[in-house]
Amino acid sequence: MLIGIGSDLCDVRRIETVLARHGARFEQRVFTARERAAAERRQGNARLGTYAKRWAAKEACAKALGTGFAHGVFHRDMGVENLLGGQPVMHLTGGALARLEKLLPVGHEAHIFLTMTDEHPYAFAQVMIMTHVMGAG
Repeated sequence: MLIGIGSDLCDVRRIETVLARHGARFEQRVFTARERAAAERRQGNARLGTYAKRWAAKEACAKALGTGFAHGVFHRDMGVENLLGGQPVMHLTGGALARLEKLLPVGHEAHIFLTMTDEHPYAFAQVMIMTHVMGAG
């Protein structure tokens, strides 16, 4: 069953401006330590694209949760990581996880699908939250 869907298009140049203006303060407020490490392993537009894709993923996830960044849901409650094969996955903590748990029917668990891409100067992400009966796959 589909619980929520969200998408976001981000202008990479906007993230570049915010990073130049606020630097580490912005990075620490918005991104997890793993996200920052992933971005900092890259240079130039690849670094900016990494941050912008993750920004878009957080925006898309907040939309899929139906709250935006309200009701205790914060950017750092949503962390993008990559599986060994490169597939991006979204991990929720804090207020975002609490919101997701409120959306789940009794006896169900959630699966968050995430796709994201960037082509300078844009980054795009889409999140779908599906639920299924626990133990049913």
